[in-house]
Amino acid sequence: MDAVTRMRCFIQVVDSEGFSAAARAMGRSKALVSKYISELEDELGVRLLNRTTRQISTTEAGLAYYREASDILQRIDDLQSLLRDTHQQARGQLRVSGPRALGDRDLARAIMEFMAQNPDISLDLRLEDRFVDMVEEGFDVAIRLTELADSSLIARKLAPFHLATVATPKVIAEHGRPMTPGDLAGVPFIIDTNYRFRNNLDYFVDGERKSISVRGRVEVNSAEAAREAALADLGFVRTPLFMIRKDLADGRLVAVLEEHENQATGIYAVYPHRKHLSGKVRAFVDFLVQWFDRERKRGLDC
Repeated sequence: MDAVTRMRCFIQVVDSEGFSAAARAMGRSKALVSKYISELEDELGVRLLNRTTRQISTTEAGLAYYREASDILQRIDDLQSLLRDTHQQARGQLRVSGPRALGDRDLARAIMEFMAQNPDISLDLRLEDRFVDMVEEGFDVAIRLTELADSSLIARKLAPFHLATVATPKVIAEHGRPMTPGDLAGVPFIIDTNYRFRNNLDYFVDGERKSISVRGRVEVNSAEAAREAALADLGFVRTPLFMIRKDLADGRLVAVLEEHENQATGIYAVYPHRKHLSGKVRAFVDFLVQWFDRERKRGLDC
């Protein structure tokens, strides 16, 4: 039995003025309460209570122990209460990782709206197009554009997310329009190194996933830079649809292989633990779910 439990038992016996009343208050047997007190006295090497058949009283050492132990237990209870309140409420520093392409657009609007509504939270937002190690790097939440894989992390889907394979009309005229994903192996491709598998891209052919290896002389680690490379006629590229929607509408870029794109990808809020989830993380993720749902109804299309 731990020292704090013995300490609490001793305080209860003194406050209740007897073993029987203390046992009832603690929901334990009288014999067990007596055992705790005996163990405490043996551990300390002093007698804390004078016992008679009718009553108990504290010894001089017992009275000193009672005063100090009461103060210690009160501080422990205050600390636990403080931590519990902090954990359950939306307060403290929130460390968030997110992709730059989405963060510079819709995600930033969502996060700053959340911050405006939660004055007790401070924000450390890191926008970078890589998969961070959340536990190792100390992030509370990561926003990811991905097809959710098996993981020890917990995730909530915020919105659908679509990729598009595109090129300029000039590039298509020079190299031909790919009719199947396998055709991409023979055309210049702009590689965004932020994708987990870099130059190995997954498409669906006859309902089955197929990995296509692509090659090109341009590699970048930015969706915006990849878009600029495509507009400069440097090859085909696969990029988030929201990045190039206006380019498609204006005819500067043309989408290919639409029927082979993966429809299972989405925007996810990922966090390490479900048990004892902090109030700030729960509030943030709940807000993002509602925000993306609201904006999607207004016409936001990722």
